[in-house]
Amino acid sequence: MQIAENTIVQIHYTLKNAAGDVVDTSAGQEPLAYLHGGGNIVEGLESALVGKAVGDKLDVTVEPERGYGERREDLVQDVERSNFVGVEDIEVGMQFLAQTPWGEQPVTVIAVADDSVQLDGNHPLAGETLNFSVEVVDVRQASEEELQHGHAHGEGGHHH
Repeated sequence: MQIAENTIVQIHYTLKNAAGDVVDTSAGQEPLAYLHGGGNIVEGLESALVGKAVGDKLDVTVEPERGYGERREDLVQDVERSNFVGVEDIEVGMQFLAQTPWGEQPVTVIAVADDSVQLDGNHPLAGETLNFSVEVVDVRQASEEELQHGHAHGEGGHHH
C-alpha cells in the first residue's frame, strides 16, 4: 500500500538542522505514527511521503515556509513577572502555555529580568531548514475513529 490521504503511516526519522546537528530522532524508540493528510506532521515532509511504501527510505529538505514557518518577531514580547503567579524560579528555556485570542499557545522564556520575562511564541524550529532522513515502516488504511479524531490510534499513535 502506498502513502495517500487517510492512511496511517509509521516512520522512523532523524531530523537535523542546517548545521547537521540532530534535533530529534525516533531511533531506539517506537516509530512515529500519523494520519496522512491530517496535518499531524510538517507540510513539506508530508508531501514528500505521498506515494511512498513500506521499506522506502528518503532524505527530505524542508524549507521554513513548509516546516514551522519563518520566525516572527511580533511573537516575542515582554510580560510582567507578576503574571507568573505561583512560579518562583523562572529560567531561560522554560516553557509555558499562554492564553491568547486563538487559544492556548506554547511560549518559551528567552530572557528574565527583575520585573519582566521575555517570551517567544515562535516554534523552536521556526526559521530553520529541516533535514529529515526517513524510513517508512508501515502504511495502512485509517479507521473511521482515527479519521473522526484526526490522528493515529494504537501502537505508535495516540491511545484513548
